[in-house]
Amino acid sequence: MTRDELVAYCLGKPGAVPDTPWENDLVAKVGGRIFAFLGGDRVGLKCGRDADEAGELRLRFPGSVSVSPYIGRHGWNTIALDGAIDDEELRELVDASYDAVVAKLPRRLRPT
Repeated sequence: MTRDELVAYCLGKPGAVPDTPWENDLVAKVGGRIFAFLGGDRVGLKCGRDADEAGELRLRFPGSVSVSPYIGRHGWNTIALDGAIDDEELRELVDASYDAVVAKLPRRLRPT
C-alpha cells in the first residue's frame, strides 16, 4: 500500500479529518483525537491497550515495526510502509486504531 492509498483509507473512515499539528506531519483525527500519524514512509497506529500488547506486532515484524516515541507505552507502534505487512493487515491495524480511539470518545463526539 502506498502512502497516498493509506492516507485515503484513513480519511475515508467516518468522521475522520486531516490535521497538521506539527509543521509537515499529517495526522488523521476523529472527534479531535489522533488515530493515525501519517508521516513520510511510515504510519503510527494504536496497536494495543498497552506496550506489551503492541509488542506482539513488533515481534512479528522486527525490522518494520518499532515503538512509537513518547507514546509507545500506551500501545502505539510506528510501522514502516515497506511491504512487510500486507495491505489487508495494514487496513485491519488502521481499523483497530480508529476503533480504539472512537471507543474512548464521549458519545457526542462519536461519528454516526
